[in-house]
Amino acid sequence: MAKGAGNRTAVLGAAVVLLFFVSVLLGSYTVTVPDFFAIVFNHVTGGARIPGASFIVMENKLPRAVIGTMTGTAFGLAGALFQTMLRNPLASPDVIGISSGASAAAVVAIVIFGASGALVSGAALAGALAVAGLIHAISSGGATRRAGRGSAAGNRLVLAGVGIAAALHAVVSFLMTRADIRTAADVLVWLNGSLNSANWDRAGVLFLALAVLVPAVVLIAGPLRILELGDDAAAGLGVRVNAARLALVVIAVSLAAVATAAAGPVSFVAFLAAPIARRFAGKASLPASALVGALIVLAADYVAANLAPLFLDGTVLPVGVVTGALGAPFLLWLLVTANRKDA
Repeated sequence: MAKGAGNRTAVLGAAVVLLFFVSVLLGSYTVTVPDFFAIVFNHVTGGARIPGASFIVMENKLPRAVIGTMTGTAFGLAGALFQTMLRNPLASPDVIGISSGASAAAVVAIVIFGASGALVSGAALAGALAVAGLIHAISSGGATRRAGRGSAAGNRLVLAGVGIAAALHAVVSFLMTRADIRTAADVLVWLNGSLNSANWDRAGVLFLALAVLVPAVVLIAGPLRILELGDDAAAGLGVRVNAARLALVVIAVSLAAVATAAAGPVSFVAFLAAPIARRFAGKASLPASALVGALIVLAADYVAANLAPLFLDGTVLPVGVVTGALGAPFLLWLLVTANRKDA
């Protein structure tokens, strides 16, 4: 079983690599494989550049694919950590309000302070962390020491997050009514999640964040598996439950926050990645969830940037529009199947 799951995870990894190169080489502007490697080699070594092609590859298509891959990986891991820790398929950053916190803070920065670029990303990161702290404080208040309290706390966290997300959506809607048309258009693109503004500076910041957070996920993976047995069983096996749960929340929120700061709140990626990975790999798997998240973002961005314009008179959609279209029916299906199990 473990060998089969490992083979399926390897298949997902190969699919990510394939789709990455499809995103860079194909689309509205195609690049041959030899030209691609020549462009990258010359860019690194300072050699001659191919007019037009070098700029498109190095300043648009390649950073877009790199950020898309890292963003999907971060969202996939964040969703898997939340859903596994809380034992609730609805516990993903975009459902429980983490992404809403980032969105509200970013919109405040854009509309009220006229921020752009890195300042918006920083505001989104701060907003996500602040809302996560608020949700955790509300959901953990009044916790009693009884068997199964971890599940109850998880349900409280989801409910608190949904309520706070609704309030933050109201804040965003109000700010949108106060913004001028051009600012509102910029805000809408950001709110939907987009890779159109991808650049190497943003990719570098995201890479450094993941270089810290991914090893942290590896370290916390062991206690996470034990926490799935329940708080009492985990405590009996020597796990410091509260400390482990807090560490998991901090890591998961940080992953969602840095991904949102880089590309906006790309909807439903964190929600979709873990269930799809579980069905494909045959068991819950953090590596598979990360790879599925990357696949979703890369595939959705290819559709949004290259296929959608063929049917929409040249309009390039934000990647979040495509992922939202995928996630909404999946959420309805999940609710229907959950109701059938409860019946």
